Amino acid sequence: MIDQLYNLKKTQTDQKLMQKGQLLSKIERLDAEILITKTQIDTATVQKFGAISDFTVLQMHKNTMKLHIRKLELEKNSLKEELDMLIKDIIGLQKETEQFGYILEEQKQEEKQR
Repeated sequence: MIDQLYNLKKTQTDQKLMQKGQLLSKIERLDAEILITKTQIDTATVQKFGAISDFTVLQMHKNTMKLHIRKLELEKNSLKEELDMLIKDIIGLQKETEQFGYILEEQKQEEKQR
């Protein structure tokens, strides 16, 4: 019974570690998209002798990109909070796995002594 619990906790820990990797990957993608959008804001221009409306359109475009960055940062912060919760779960599962592993070893040693 203990070995089944040990294997269950170990499997759950492995699943959580895979989730952690996926979350880290999503966070990295968001970071990359934020960087690309910031670069686009910095490099967006109008023609040198363009109309006044060009500047208005440019400002609207920049404001839209800034809003997009804010949305990405909110999503990134949400993923970071989820990651923190996941890390706490992983730590708890690892502790339980160690406890069951210890009990399993104790049972094996008792059987050897018999």
